[in-house]
Formats: sequence, C-alpha cells, structure tokens
Amino acid sequence: MEIARYVAVAVLAYLLGSIPTGYIVARAKGIDIRTVGSGNIGATNAFRVLGRAAGAFVLLADFLKGLVACWLVPWAFFHSGEFTEVRVGPEILAGLCAVLGHNYPVWLRFKGGKGIATSAGVLTAMVPWSLITILSVWIILFLLTRYVSIGSLAASAVLPFATWLFYRNWTLTLVTGAMGALAIYKHRGNIERLLSGTEARFTRKKEKPA
Repeated sequence: MEIARYVAVAVLAYLLGSIPTGYIVARAKGIDIRTVGSGNIGATNAFRVLGRAAGAFVLLADFLKGLVACWLVPWAFFHSGEFTEVRVGPEILAGLCAVLGHNYPVWLRFKGGKGIATSAGVLTAMVPWSLITILSVWIILFLLTRYVSIGSLAASAVLPFATWLFYRNWTLTLVTGAMGALAIYKHRGNIERLLSGTEARFTRKKEKPA
C-alpha cells in the first residue's frame, strides 16, 4: 500500500507538471509557440512571442504546477485528515516528477520547457530561503546582462550551495543539485549561443509569429 501511494504521487505530480501551459495559451491565439521565437514552450518565449500578459500568465501557471505538486499532491495521499506538513520523501518525489513533467511532457512527445518556473514553485515549497538567494542572483545578472539564460544558469549553479548554507541537509542539497544540473542541461542550446555570440537578449518587443 505504501509503494502504491508513492507511485500515485509520482504519476499525478508528473501529469500536473506536464500540462504545457505555454503551448496551450499560444494555441488559443492561433500560434504554435514551438515554431516561433526560441521554439521553447516556457515563459520567456511566451513573453517574447505572446506579450507581457500572456507571458505572465504562463509564468504563474508553470510556477503553480511545481508548488501545487509539492504541497497538495503528497498531502492527498499521506495526510492524516488535516492539512499539515507532509513527509519530506513524498514532497521531494512530487517536486522532481513535476519538473520532469514540465521538461518532458507526454503530450508533446516529451519535448517541453527548461523547468525554471516550475522548479521555482517546487523550491518555494521545499527550500524557500534557497529560492530567495538564487532569485537574487538571477535578478542581478539579468539586469546587468539582459540575458535570461545567464541568470538562469548562474542561479542553477548556486542552488545546491544555497540549500546547504540554509538547511544543512544532504538530501535536500543533493536533490536541489540534481534540479540545478537538469536546468543547466536543458540550457545547453543557450550555452552554445552564448559562446558563439548569437544568444538573444530579452526585450519587450513582441515578435510577429511566422
């Protein structure tokens, strides 16, 4: 019975994370977001292609996928009748599966986003002080460079160190380290463009769909 509950948490969190918010919002506007801008379904490309309002909605929705997966999904299967703090194991499992769902959604042949907003929702539930730290790193580097990718890469690299600094927990440090490594891996195309000088800076100008 215990194993069945863990499996249920993993599957439900993955399905929640795999909801392709950016793709759905763009489709509602008659656009396939995978064919315009960077081709990514995440919030950054949604801001560029769909505008600020739609981009903000995608960002919030992707964030909530991670937060809800960590807070509500484990509670649904491991609670004792009241809304109390769930066990760390199910919460970590749900968070990781939500991020994997966003990055590799079954609905889009496992080609999804980079997981930054969804990871932020997961970190809010698990290690909020670490999130505040890496968010500060992201904001500073983004304001200095106007590259979203540089901020995201630096924040991902700092994440496990921030987790250890505040929580002194090896399990959380290893988990957040894995999340950071996955985010860096998903940015490998951005790294190549940064090295070649072809990475696009973030602007408020809305692109016209092809």
